[in-house]
Amino acid sequence: MTVLKVEDIFSDVLERAKTLDPVNARKWFDELQPLHFDAGILQIGCPDHTMAEFLRQNSKAAFTRAAQQITGHLVSVEFSVIDGHKSQRGHTADAGPKLHPDYTFSNFVVGPCNRLAHASSVAVSRSPGKNYNPLFLYGNSGLGKTHLLHAICRDARQHYVNITIQILSCEDFVNRFISAIEQGNLPGFQRQFRSVDMLVIDDIQFLREREQSQEEFFHTFNSLYQNGKQIILSADCAPAEIGGLEDRLISRFNWGLVTRIDPPSHDTRVAIVKKKANLRGLDISEQVADYIAKKAHSNIREIEGALTAIYAVANTTGTQVTLQMAKAALDGQIESPTKQLSITDIIEVVTAYYSVRLCDLQSKKRSQSITLPRQVCMFLARNLTRHSLEEVGGHFGGRDHTTVMHACDKIEELKKSDHKFKAMLAELEKKIAQQIKA
Repeated sequence: MTVLKVEDIFSDVLERAKTLDPVNARKWFDELQPLHFDAGILQIGCPDHTMAEFLRQNSKAAFTRAAQQITGHLVSVEFSVIDGHKSQRGHTADAGPKLHPDYTFSNFVVGPCNRLAHASSVAVSRSPGKNYNPLFLYGNSGLGKTHLLHAICRDARQHYVNITIQILSCEDFVNRFISAIEQGNLPGFQRQFRSVDMLVIDDIQFLREREQSQEEFFHTFNSLYQNGKQIILSADCAPAEIGGLEDRLISRFNWGLVTRIDPPSHDTRVAIVKKKANLRGLDISEQVADYIAKKAHSNIREIEGALTAIYAVANTTGTQVTLQMAKAALDGQIESPTKQLSITDIIEVVTAYYSVRLCDLQSKKRSQSITLPRQVCMFLARNLTRHSLEEVGGHFGGRDHTTVMHACDKIEELKKSDHKFKAMLAELEKKIAQQIKA
């Protein structure tokens, strides 16, 4: 088969692969190129090694089936990088961390729920080991922690060509540690993790109840920290809430910046829907985006699942994405679990009541018309959520914990001295409760 014939059928292979694997189909698939087809092997060129690695790990089976169905022959598929400039800069497909091509800062939608986490992540990627060390991100599953971890690594590699990074799950860290002990290669394991410039571990809560692994990680942490190397961790809860974790580790996790990621507000979810749809090359209207955002409000993975279902229907039937089609595609797919209260919910209710804007609350303005709603938000956030003083302050223009404490004391005084004000607070709390049930 000639190269020309391969180019003639390649668009069909792409479309068939997208249909066979709607979960992993991406807009950038259109940038793939057929390099050659020889001895039953179809070589596909990718723009960079992160995309090639993504395809190897997630889509090889789909592309293989697609190629076999289109050609009618037994075909195997391989992925390689079209341009070698990455390798020339010291990053080959096998060197450095394996990062998800979607997880970049430009693809991360910033809102009040994650603003501090995003800003601190960008700061760490630009100045590893200097700004926040360690950086500890926590929040429920599916809110973007892993996205930020990958984005930090990608951005750091772009700014520091020779930086060495280890990014892995805590489970993988533990398994490698156990394997090193079994193979009698503990020194090799220690060299691997104590000689990096940046250590990134996802789901660190899996260290709980693992005494030997905690001991090893404690010394790894100390070695990196003392040498000014960056440590970034994520978990589903704050350090002090991880049961079975040694106090000395909890103390060290709190040395740097601990920041929580909340469930996104409706407006933020709409923006996420649009961003995720664009990554898939899916054209959706504002009405459809709003519907998906209302339907999938627990976490971002629900949004991705909803878009996958809609993409599969649209790609299979060749129909345009309408509100009616979206409703049919998502019928019965997403339940409506109880929503957890977030600072965003509180802000939405208070700003509506006082007729102020979020940007005013986050500004340096000190007029009474802005200061009072800001203090009310801080008071309610401190009393209705589990956020720390620092995290509450972070939602309001990065104010420090003393400002939040002052706001809480001020509102508490008003609550005790003014019965109308106390009744107003009760009414706001009622509206907030109704908000999260809506």
